[in-house]
Amino acid sequence: MVAIRSNFFYTRTVPCELWFLNRAKPEEYRDKVLMIDARNIYRKVTRKIFDFSPEQEQNILAIVWLYRGETGRYLDLVAGYCQRMLAEGAACVRATGGSPLPDFIGALTTLRGAVEPFLKTLAKDAPHDVRATGGSPQQELDDAIPLFKADVDSFRKTVSEQQAAWGQQKTTNGELKKAVDHLATLAETSRDLVKQTDLLYKLACRLIETCENECNARDSDAWAGRDITRARKAADEARALAVEQLKQVRYFWKQAHWLTERFPEAKLRDVEGLVKLVDRAEIEANDWSLTPGRYVGVAPEEEDEDFDFEEALRDIHVELEDLNAEAVQLAATIKKNFEELGV
Repeated sequence: MVAIRSNFFYTRTVPCELWFLNRAKPEEYRDKVLMIDARNIYRKVTRKIFDFSPEQEQNILAIVWLYRGETGRYLDLVAGYCQRMLAEGAACVRATGGSPLPDFIGALTTLRGAVEPFLKTLAKDAPHDVRATGGSPQQELDDAIPLFKADVDSFRKTVSEQQAAWGQQKTTNGELKKAVDHLATLAETSRDLVKQTDLLYKLACRLIETCENECNARDSDAWAGRDITRARKAADEARALAVEQLKQVRYFWKQAHWLTERFPEAKLRDVEGLVKLVDRAEIEANDWSLTPGRYVGVAPEEEDEDFDFEEALRDIHVELEDLNAEAVQLAATIKKNFEELGV
């Protein structure tokens, strides 16, 4: 029995439960039912539609593999996530082809260069301290860029070392669990680089806005407005690509960690709020209810470490716009119906 949350259908919002009947069930499981509560496992596609990501589907399937005693398939999945994590990390800083982090650094450098001619026209003690040391927009950006480059180089080196070490990686459960724990540092580094990437772009935007709003940059012949706008757009696009690629590193690590944290011995066990192997006597005691949530309990609330306040506000804004559009359309329909009724 697999319970799935609401909004998984295009035309209905109701939740559902999947029943899997197995005529070839092992003898030791003849009077038992595997209950999986997957209501907390989902990916938000739109405001009204949810689904499972391919990895979430695999993780649910991995529970069934452990139930069937197919430990090898479970371990292959964990190892595959680790390898994919390292591959995504290498893709962030690859030497050939599109390379998101170096490309972002290049785009940011171009944007910074586009502003430089105007900055040179300002005196050291210019109004609003746009060029002054100690917390000025220019100084913050110029201080942050070298630090970011150094962190990217360190990330590149770490990924390369981990990929080389993976060639000797043993795929027993104990060794894989150690590997997942060890790779946690790299996953956290990728998350830190995401924050740095966003911060650098914000600092560059702050410098531009300070020049325009407080230093009358638009009135200066040294201010190449169109070039700066194009460079700013290119930097934002490069930022988005870099952030998305970096997020993949931690995403695949989290999939491996999700499995090893819940099934540390690579064996099926009851996990609060997720899975339980229930015997017929317990089902009978619950008036033959086949609702997984009744047996697996409630999962402990987890803090969302990846919560992005600004992104959440953007989602709320988009949702509000959708609701307003629907309200306008509904009001027009009601008005039309009243007119047809002569009211």
